[in-house]
Amino acid sequence: MEKAKWYVAHTFSGYENKVASDLRLKVQNRNLSDLIQEIVVPTETVVEVKEDGTKKEYERKIFPSYLLIKMVMNDDTWYVVRNTRGCAGFVGPEGKPVPLTEEEIKNLGVEKVSVEVNYAVGDLVNVTDGPLKGYSGTVETIDTANNNVQILVSMFGRETAVDFALDEVEKAE
Repeated sequence: MEKAKWYVAHTFSGYENKVASDLRLKVQNRNLSDLIQEIVVPTETVVEVKEDGTKKEYERKIFPSYLLIKMVMNDDTWYVVRNTRGCAGFVGPEGKPVPLTEEEIKNLGVEKVSVEVNYAVGDLVNVTDGPLKGYSGTVETIDTANNNVQILVSMFGRETAVDFALDEVEKAE
């Protein structure tokens, strides 16, 4: 069977969540969960500070009027998505769906990439990528949820905490 890819669907303004829930229901009713695997409305949490100092937290759509759908593209799945009320079609030349590239998926943060780490807090590690490649340091914190590790690196005679992606460092031998 063909591998599922990420596609972008265009929706009417303000209908992103409605189209996503309707599409999820169609997928469930028609047993298409192996073909249409994920439906995402990309959002971010925004903290707004009012003039009186109170903080208000809310979800904001990153791409208003767009959905990200991980699916196996064929005539049936195209028809199901395209004929969902509120969906205006796929993004691509002349409405022909074009899958997102690996780099676009990574930049959008749609799929969480899990990285196995062989080091722990307090371990000596070497930086293997980025501008500080070749430096060594001690692991301060590991945040697997955000793919982040903080290391104390000795630069210019003083210890400096620097953040790296989990796969940019490896345990020193």
